[in-house]
Amino acid sequence: MSVQFGTCNLDGKPVNPEDLDVVRPVLAPLGPDGEGFICRDNFAILYRGFHTTRESHQEVQPHVCPSGVVITWDGRLDNRRELIEKLTGSLSCAITDLEIVAASYQRWDTRSLAGLVGDWALSVWTPKNRTLVLSRDFAGIRHLYYFVEGDKVAWSSTLEPLALFAGHPLELQEECVAGWLTGFPAAHLTPYKGIHSVPPSTFVRLTQGNQSINTYWDFDPAKTIRYRTDGEYEEQFRTVFAESVRRRLRSDSSVLAELSGGIDSSSIVCMADKIAHDEPNGAPRLDTVSYYDDLEPHWNERPYFATIEAQRGRTGCHIDMGRERPFDFQFDNERPIGITQREEQDSTPAAELASYMASHGHRVMLSGIGGDEVTGGVPTPLPELEDLIARAQFGVLARQLRTWALSQRKPWIHLFASAMRRFLPPALLGPDNRNPCAPWMHPHFVERNRRALTCYQRRLRLFGPLPSFQENLSTLEILRGQLGCVTLPCSPTYERRYPYLDRDLLEFVFAVPRAQLVRPGQTRSLMRRALRGIVPEEILFRKRKAYVVRADLLDLTNAAAQFTSTKDFMVSSWGIVDPDILLESLRKVSRSGSAAIAGLTRTLGVELWLRTLRADGFLTAPTSPSPADSGIRRGLTRSEGKAGLSVERKARPLTGRIGISFGCLSRRAAGWHQEIQLARVECSLVHNKRRLIT
Repeated sequence: MSVQFGTCNLDGKPVNPEDLDVVRPVLAPLGPDGEGFICRDNFAILYRGFHTTRESHQEVQPHVCPSGVVITWDGRLDNRRELIEKLTGSLSCAITDLEIVAASYQRWDTRSLAGLVGDWALSVWTPKNRTLVLSRDFAGIRHLYYFVEGDKVAWSSTLEPLALFAGHPLELQEECVAGWLTGFPAAHLTPYKGIHSVPPSTFVRLTQGNQSINTYWDFDPAKTIRYRTDGEYEEQFRTVFAESVRRRLRSDSSVLAELSGGIDSSSIVCMADKIAHDEPNGAPRLDTVSYYDDLEPHWNERPYFATIEAQRGRTGCHIDMGRERPFDFQFDNERPIGITQREEQDSTPAAELASYMASHGHRVMLSGIGGDEVTGGVPTPLPELEDLIARAQFGVLARQLRTWALSQRKPWIHLFASAMRRFLPPALLGPDNRNPCAPWMHPHFVERNRRALTCYQRRLRLFGPLPSFQENLSTLEILRGQLGCVTLPCSPTYERRYPYLDRDLLEFVFAVPRAQLVRPGQTRSLMRRALRGIVPEEILFRKRKAYVVRADLLDLTNAAAQFTSTKDFMVSSWGIVDPDILLESLRKVSRSGSAAIAGLTRTLGVELWLRTLRADGFLTAPTSPSPADSGIRRGLTRSEGKAGLSVERKARPLTGRIGISFGCLSRRAAGWHQEIQLARVECSLVHNKRRLIT
């Protein structure tokens, strides 16, 4: 997980290398393994390394190709051998990922991007024709943002340097705020107009007077995998899942894995142990970190992660979350605060994690994010029924409707109506009450941002790709939005890896029949069957994990008392909420202790975030507060621009000014996905300390 910042003038004017002095202290904590820098005429690139593989220690970046093309790479290449074979005669097996990527790009230009399997972000500057290409992996795991103003372009692995480098007021992107309030923003959005995120699985080409966004790779809707027996599906799942975990174990130091006691994290750890047993000289040591809260009556995970520890004969790090306050609503107006600063320095669990990782030399953490969504964790028959409708297989449809109706104890006509509903135009359906907006949101704000507030739901196409394939892509988009809100971890710095978001694994899961993944009364059917004998059966076939709400409701109740005495809400000033309804909802929490926990927490989180920006000198009050105002405005004070940045602020990167990264809120709430209700608020997504419990 290295980081980069670059700037270029597409009109050929020279850049000032001193401008990058503003950026250096921001990137330094994220790339502690040395700096690379290049400045030539009309472009400059700053690189900070963070090495996690043996080969990465040999990389010299930015990399200048013999043709003069300059490549800066942040990533892990999972298909090294395949690419080396295609480039026969020019490469050896000992070369770095960077050199493989550079050779591929030199030979095939942007056509090479589709062949890069792994987690990565890439920038390519071609001086000859003054062209910049920015790209990142298909899932959007690595971040890359860019800012265009006239002929000046800047790009970065994090948002903050771009806001500082702009040197003038920026506007907040209202759609991004709306997306956050009910789920996650679209993956291409950032909180600020003018600053864009490179969309996953695309490359952005920038030349003077021209900008284009092109998809370099996508899932093939025509690809199907059909075997004769269940056993063949199970064997292939084990193969692709094992390869996904093996790829993410590639490290020159021990690896840390989250172990919650659920099927996602437990399967990763058990498969990693199997790989280590089968390949004793190839896999690094794997340690685990588990979180518990003995005060939470519905979150007793100890017996489950203890079962995995007993099987592997090794106890991991156990962190008590009962002492963690998931959301600190106290606000100090006398000094600028940063949510990350307070969370990292004042959080006892975070400090324990940092100490454990430092003492064991961990630089990589494995996460189970995505497992529930892509392997059939949602117990719904709708994708399968929709496929049968689209294929006009009405005999099979009738049989499956009866089977599922008995399993779910619902009338078959209700299941049929639900399956048909997604094909119909919204005008014929009326209001969809499955995902209602919070009552305190202002009607004008809702009307302007309805798509973002309903998580960009679309009706299914009857012709073309199968409905289940369309649903898979919608799920992936939600996961991409979630990943886009994850900020780069600092103190300690480490690299997150997601085995369930492996490209080959997803291609397999998207291509098999839906009936292999979910069966009546059997969620995750294929995964459970395939991992028997690897994962203990008490984990594979445990009941779904319970909701964790006690601590979150307690903190929300305490916070409500602080806000009910005032109507001075910044979210109200910008026309996001109706203050009277919000206050009434908060009073209801104080009186009865019941509320829409996730919605209120996210709303108050945005309130705290806006206050933080204002207190830190980044936010000015709206000039004409109006509920119907079409935009949320935010000002970077002139003195905070590159010309007037004080020495004190340079020495304090990623603390007081972290509010620029909207992802700082993402560590405080869990995600939303279709029919999975948002059960609780995560204390710290940045450290993945708690997983969504459904």
